[in-house]
Amino acid sequence: MNAEQRIKDITFPGIPTTADGSESVVWVETHITEGACAYPITPSSNMGQGYQAAVANGRKNLWGTPLAFLELESEHSSASSCEGFALAGGRVSNFTSGQGLILMKEVLYTISGKHLPMVFHIGARALTSQSLNIHAGHDDVMGVADAGWGMLFAKNAQESADLALIARSVSEASQTPFMVVQDGFLTTHTVENVRLPEPELMKIFTGDPKTKLFHLMDPEHPLMSGTVQNQDSYMKGKIAQRFFYDTIPTHLENSMNEFKRLTGRAYRFVEPYLLEDAETAIVGLGSAMETVFETVDVARQKLKMKVGALALTSFRPFPAEALVSSLKHLKAFSVIERVDVPLMRANPLTTEIKAAFLNETPSAPKIFSGVYGLGGRDFAPQDILSIFQMMKSKKNNKYFFTTGIQHPSALPPFPKVDRHAGKTFAMRGHSIGGYGSVTTNKILATLLADVFGLFVQAFPKYGSEKKGLPTNTYLTVSDEKIRTHCELEQVDFVALNNIHAFKSGNPLQGLSAGGCLFMPSPHQDPALVWNDIPAVFQNDIQKNNIRIFSLNPLSIAKVQRMQGITLLGVFLKMTPFAKKARIPEKKLFDGVHRVLQKYFGSRGEKIVQDNLECVRKAYHEVSEIRYPGV
Repeated sequence: MNAEQRIKDITFPGIPTTADGSESVVWVETHITEGACAYPITPSSNMGQGYQAAVANGRKNLWGTPLAFLELESEHSSASSCEGFALAGGRVSNFTSGQGLILMKEVLYTISGKHLPMVFHIGARALTSQSLNIHAGHDDVMGVADAGWGMLFAKNAQESADLALIARSVSEASQTPFMVVQDGFLTTHTVENVRLPEPELMKIFTGDPKTKLFHLMDPEHPLMSGTVQNQDSYMKGKIAQRFFYDTIPTHLENSMNEFKRLTGRAYRFVEPYLLEDAETAIVGLGSAMETVFETVDVARQKLKMKVGALALTSFRPFPAEALVSSLKHLKAFSVIERVDVPLMRANPLTTEIKAAFLNETPSAPKIFSGVYGLGGRDFAPQDILSIFQMMKSKKNNKYFFTTGIQHPSALPPFPKVDRHAGKTFAMRGHSIGGYGSVTTNKILATLLADVFGLFVQAFPKYGSEKKGLPTNTYLTVSDEKIRTHCELEQVDFVALNNIHAFKSGNPLQGLSAGGCLFMPSPHQDPALVWNDIPAVFQNDIQKNNIRIFSLNPLSIAKVQRMQGITLLGVFLKMTPFAKKARIPEKKLFDGVHRVLQKYFGSRGEKIVQDNLECVRKAYHEVSEIRYPGV
C-alpha cells in the first residue's frame, strides 16, 4: 500500500498546507480554547499575535464561543490571568519564551499545585546568562522543569500542532498543566509542509470545554482552593499530589494511541531511530534531532558507521524505562543539550538519563555529554558526524564536549560529506532587514508546496537588530521530507538583495558549479552589470561557470508595494520547477495569485494584485547576463 492510499484510509489525515510552528499552534488553539492570556516576547510573539488577530476578527471556537485575548503588563500577570481563567472553568492557553517563562515561575507552581489543566506554548530561547540573545536555547524550559508541569518537545511544525492536541487531552484528563516546547526561530519561524488537524478531529479529540472542565469559582457549588497550610498539613498534601502525577503516563500513552488511530501520525514518549543494530547513538530534544536522524542515514550509507539516535518527546513525565530499554545495548551514546549549567555535575538531560540507568539497570553504556547550538548557533551534520567519530575513537576519555566553537572542549570538525547528492534544491538569500525578503521566502516555499506538490523548508536568519542589517534566508526544496534544520552552505541558487552583499562577505560561498546567481542592478547593459562585481568574485564566477541573472527591481517597485517580492518571479523563471512540471503560464500565475491571497488577502485585493503584477513583471523582465568566457 503506497503512502497516498494509506492517507485515504485514515479518518483524519490532516489538511495539507505550509506553516511554521507558530501558525500551527495558532490554528489549533483558536479552534479548541476559549481564551488566551499572553505578553509578547520574541520568538513566541507570532503565536500571541495570531491568536489576537483571530479575536479581533470575531472568531469563535468549535463550540461557538467567542474567543477572548488578554495582553497583560508582564508574563507573570499573564500566567496569573490564565490561573483565574482556568479556576473559572475556562480552557486557556499562553505563549511565551526565555525570560518571560522564568518571570512566570512563581505562578507556575501555583497553577500545578491547584491542578489546573491548561497548555502553554514555549518558543524555547536562551536566557541572559552570558549576554542578551533572542534565539534558540533550552535554558528557559530547564529553568522551570521542577514546577510540576508536563513537558512535551516538538521537533517540527507538524509536531507543534499535534502535540498541542495531545497535551490538551492529557492535561484535562490528569488535571495537570502542560507545556509544548518548540525551538525558537528554528521551529517557530520555519515554514514547512504540515497537515493541520481538521476541525472535526479537534472537536472529537478535545471535547467541549463547557462540559469537560470544572468551575472552581461557582458560588452555587463553593470550594476552597489555594489554602494556607502549616507544619501538620503541608507535607501530607504535597505527597498526596503524586496521585495525580502517577496517572499521567497512562493518560499520555492513551492519548498518543488514540491520536495515531485517528490520524495515522504516531507519537511515543521516546522516538528511537535505527537503534536495533547500532553501537553508538545521539540522544536529545527538539528540532536538532531531525538533523541527527538525517545524519544517521548519511553515516550509515556513506561512512558505514553503525549509529542511531533517540529523540525524547516527553521530558515530563521523564520516560526512564523506555529510554533505558532503547539504549542499554549500546557501547556508548552522547547526550546533546542546548543548555549549559557549569556548576552541575552534568547538564540537566544527562543527569536525568544517568539517574534512569542507575535505577533501571545495574550496568550502562559509556555516556558522553555535549553542548550544542546555544543562542541559536548553527548545528550542522558535520558537528553530528564529529560526535559519532569521537565515540568511535578508542583513545577518547573526554566525557564532556562542545560543538561548533573554538574551545578546549570542542570536537574537531568532521570533513564535509555531500548528504543530498542531487535530491534537493537549495537557495540562500542575502538581504537587508525590512526589504520583505523573509516574507518572500515564506511565500516562495508555500508556492512550491501548493502548486508543485514539493516538500519545502524556509528558514530566516537574522539578529535581534533586524531592520536595516544583513539578513539571510534559506530555502530547501525536495521530493522527500526535509529533516535537516541548519544553515545552508552548499546551495544551487544565491539571491542578492543588492550589490553591497559582496562587501560584507562572500555570498558565493558554497554555490555549486553551474549554479545560479541573481543580483539586482540598475543597469541594462550586461557589461555594466558585470563590472559592478568585484574582480575576485568575477574570477570565481568564471571558474565555476556560474549563471548570472539580473533585473532592476526598483523600476518595478516604484509602483508596487514590495521590492523583495520580485524574487518570486525571478525564481520561477530561473529554476526548473515550472518547466519540469509543464505548467502553463496562466496556471502558474493562478497559483501565485492564490498564495499571495493567503499572505496579503486581509489587506485587500488591490494589494494582492499589485504584488501579483510585480511578480509577473519580474518573471518576464529578468535576463541572463553574458560575461567574458561564457
